[in-house]
Amino acid sequence: LERIERIGLGYLSLDRETSTLSGGEGQRLKTVRHLGSSLSGMTYVFDEPSVGLHPRDVHRLGELLLRLRDKGNTVLVVEHDPDVIALADHVVDMGPGGGAEGGRVVFEGTPAELAASGTLTGRCLGRRTEVKTEVRAPAGELWVKGAARHNLRDVTVSFPAGVLTAVTGVAGSGKSTLVAEFTDAHPEAVVVDQSSIGISGRSTPATYLGVMDTVRKIFARETGAEPGLFSFNSTGACATCGGRGILHTDLAFMDPVTTTCPDCEGRRFGEEVLRLTVGGRSVADVLEMTAGEALDFFQDTGVRRRLRALRDVGLTYLTLGQPLSTLSGGERQRLKLATRLHRDGAVFVLDEPTTGLHMADVDGLLGLLDRLVDAGNTVVVVEHNLQVVAHADHVVDLGPGGGRDGGRVVFEGTPAELLRAPGSSTGEHLRRAVG
Repeated sequence: LERIERIGLGYLSLDRETSTLSGGEGQRLKTVRHLGSSLSGMTYVFDEPSVGLHPRDVHRLGELLLRLRDKGNTVLVVEHDPDVIALADHVVDMGPGGGAEGGRVVFEGTPAELAASGTLTGRCLGRRTEVKTEVRAPAGELWVKGAARHNLRDVTVSFPAGVLTAVTGVAGSGKSTLVAEFTDAHPEAVVVDQSSIGISGRSTPATYLGVMDTVRKIFARETGAEPGLFSFNSTGACATCGGRGILHTDLAFMDPVTTTCPDCEGRRFGEEVLRLTVGGRSVADVLEMTAGEALDFFQDTGVRRRLRALRDVGLTYLTLGQPLSTLSGGERQRLKLATRLHRDGAVFVLDEPTTGLHMADVDGLLGLLDRLVDAGNTVVVVEHNLQVVAHADHVVDLGPGGGRDGGRVVFEGTPAELLRAPGSSTGEHLRRAVG
């Protein structure tokens, strides 16, 4: 219980269902569970433990990681947050880009050496956050009145229309609950979250974006074969694996073993399909292309428009045939956003869109959000990333703490005004970020 209190979760009641915890709360509970172990010489691997955490909570997370290390353990952390990177004894920077442009170690050394290294990560670590000084004028107001769900305390707040609003606050302060109240009050809002994409296990970016239908028609037209032959869900599927590319072997009392199909070698199509090509590429070759490579390959305007949407949300490194089940929460969210980009006059609600993004990719996301707003949309983001908070036109900050200590609006206004706001943890960390 002392450990739970020490990481800032002392407000949780012991009968609280874990399914009701926020992402940041769940992340810290998982971590503190391991602190009770008396084992040493262990290796712990954390995959982006700062996801869903306010900068104040990231500091507490860092203390936990250092405590694990100091007990004689090895701690490996996959992370984008500069505050977590700064705590490391050793940094391995991968790159230089993503997808086909990555896969190499571009730097090894200390955080200080990384900041001076000239790599993309190093350059991002060396820059300061800049607060937006000229904000957009609102085109109206969207109200939430008397919200009292969960820990919200009769909250009434106005969201300006036609601008970018950031909803922020420490973990458990009521951000997601307030945004849920907002979407209930304004059901026309387009909610783009990180939940699973509710489609079959055979779904890919190509099928989700509607590109695959056109690809099949192009191959059928150029080769004279039936369109169904170019689908791994239809007549073109490998007979051995049924178009899955893998085989599941049941080992009775042991976990089943998954192996690559020996006949199609994981390509999911029969041999007669793989012999049919367009521009020297088979349909399997097309599905193995990244979205960026496919943009250079296809001339069809419809396909190119959908692929450009992937580029706009920073997913050009995804291959067209990658199973959607392998995407991270942040990637799923941006894929959903890609299908909704060309709407105007809409209200968009995004839940932590920077999840899983490198600091350089956040710049691209901000450009995308700006284009959405400039097209006449209202954009509301629940976000901890200080780059996003500093770039917003309007900020709604909840707190001052989490759980029973939260549920109140402690600040409303522009990022520049937030710098001078007393009693706001977000304002305090934004001041540090801008120096």
